[in-house]
Amino acid sequence: MMDMMWIYAIIILTLPEAWGQEPVVRIVSFNQGSDVNLTCSNKTWKDTMFVTWHIKLINKQCMIALLPGTQTVDSCNDGKSLQNTSSFQSYLHITNFSKTDEGAYKCVSPYNGGILETIYDVAVTVPPSVSLWLEHLDNQVVAVCRAERGFPAASITWHYAGKTSTEEILDSNELFTAESRVLLLEGMHPGNLSCVIRHPCWEEERIFFLKMREVPTDPWLYIRIVLVIALILSGFVFSIIMELKRVRAICVRARVTNTTTLADL
Repeated sequence: MMDMMWIYAIIILTLPEAWGQEPVVRIVSFNQGSDVNLTCSNKTWKDTMFVTWHIKLINKQCMIALLPGTQTVDSCNDGKSLQNTSSFQSYLHITNFSKTDEGAYKCVSPYNGGILETIYDVAVTVPPSVSLWLEHLDNQVVAVCRAERGFPAASITWHYAGKTSTEEILDSNELFTAESRVLLLEGMHPGNLSCVIRHPCWEEERIFFLKMREVPTDPWLYIRIVLVIALILSGFVFSIIMELKRVRAICVRARVTNTTTLADL
C-alpha cells in the first residue's frame, strides 16, 4: 500500500508540469460560523482518479486526500472532511467556519484526460455589533454610530447632511471597529436621526435609528406619589368631618337655645 501511495505522490508532483491545465484561482469569503463547501472541479468520481487538498492556514499546513480504494488521508484533524454530492462530485466540507480556517486551499484532481488544479484564497467575514447614541460636547450635540468588532471594516453613512468624521480601529484579534460622528444642527430632532451600515456579511444595507433613552422608572417614586395623594385626601376628608362636626354642634346649640327661649315664653 505504501508503494501505491508513493506512486500517487509522484503523479501529483509530475502531472501538473507534464499535461496539467492552468490553475483556477478563486478569492472567496464566508460568514463566521457558517458551513462551507469548496468544490475541486465539476468532474465526478467516474472520471476522477483521486482528490487531494493541500491546505495552508495561519498556524499550520496540512493535507486531506481521498486516494483510490477509498483510502482517506487527513493530517489536518480539525473537522474538515471530503464529501460527495448526490451526483458524486467531491467537495471539501468545513463546519463552523472561523478565522482559524482562513488561508489557501489548493485542490489537485487528476482525471481521464488531464489534471485540474483549483486554488481558493479563503477569508472570514465577521458581522459587527452596531450602537447609536448622543453625546453633549461644549453646548453641541454629536451623534455617534459605531460598528464594532467586524471583519472587514463596515461602511457607515448618515441619513443626515451634517459635518461628519469617521475612523477605523484594528484590535489585537484583527477585527475592525468603525465609528462615525455627526454634528447636529440646532433644532434638529434626534428622533429623526439614522445611520446606514454596509457590510459583506449582510446582503443589504441596514438602517439603525436612534432610540431615545427613557428616564429610568423608580418604583418608589410612584409609592411616594400615592402616599402624598393619600395624605392629601385624608387631610381633606378629615377637614370635612371636622367641619361637619362643628356645624352639627352649632345646630345642636341653636336648637337648645330656641327650646329654652320658647319654654321661658
